[in-house]
Amino acid sequence: MTSDATQTGAVPFETGNDPNQLRDLIRRARVVLWDFDGPICRLFAGHSAERVASDLVSWLEGRGLHGLLTDGERESLDPHVVLRAVDRRHPGSDLVAELEERLTQEELRAASSAWPTAYADPLIRTWTAVGSRLAITTNNSPRVARTYLEGRGLAGCFAPHIYGRTQDLHRLKPDPHCLNRALRAMGAAPGDALMIGDTPSDHEAAGRAGVPFLGYARNERKAKILRDAGADRVLVSLAPLLDLLRA
Repeated sequence: MTSDATQTGAVPFETGNDPNQLRDLIRRARVVLWDFDGPICRLFAGHSAERVASDLVSWLEGRGLHGLLTDGERESLDPHVVLRAVDRRHPGSDLVAELEERLTQEELRAASSAWPTAYADPLIRTWTAVGSRLAITTNNSPRVARTYLEGRGLAGCFAPHIYGRTQDLHRLKPDPHCLNRALRAMGAAPGDALMIGDTPSDHEAAGRAGVPFLGYARNERKAKILRDAGADRVLVSLAPLLDLLRA
C-alpha cells in the first residue's frame, strides 16, 4: 500500500464545481456515506477484477452451467455482473450463496494489495474529528471493507456503520437499500447526509434515497462518465475537500 504523498501525481482539479457550493455541501453534511471501492481505495489495483470475473465464469462452466450466462455477461469482465446475472435466474439459491462467497474471498485477497485513494485517509480522519459521522455504503462485502479499514487504522471512524452486499443481491446499488440502512441506523434525514461515490449506480442510489451526491473520479474519463449520468459535482481529487475541512 502506498502513502498519500506518493499518489498525488498530477495537479488536482475539479469539474463542474463552485468552491462556495462545495463548501456549503460539506457544511450541511452531518452524515457522510462513502462508497468503498473508488473513493477510499482501488480494491483490485493489485488483484485483477477481470480475472476474478473470468474465474467465476469458469467455475460456473465447470459445473455445467455455461448456458446460465449470456455472451455479454460472460464477456463483461465485471464480477458483479456475473453475480447479478446468476441471482436473477436463481434468486436465493445455494448456487448464488456459493458464488457470492467465492467473490467475497477474492475481494478479501484483493484487500491486502488495495491502493489507498490519495488523501482519503487524512480526509476520513479529519471529517471524523470535526464531528461528522461516517458510514460505508458499498456493493462489496462488508467483511472486505472492515478488513481494509482495520488495516489502515480507520475502522473506528466508521464502526459500526458498514453496510455492504447481503444475500439480497437485487438490493445492490443502484437500489438505495444500503444507503437507507445507514440513514435509519444513524437517525439521519437524507438532506443532512452526503454520498461520495464514483459510479453512475452510486449517483442513482443517492438520488433515489434523496441524499446529495458528490462524485469522485480518479481521471477525466471517469469524471465524464459521472457527468453524463447526471452528476453535477465531480472531484478528480479529494484534496479540495481536505483543504475545506481543515480551513
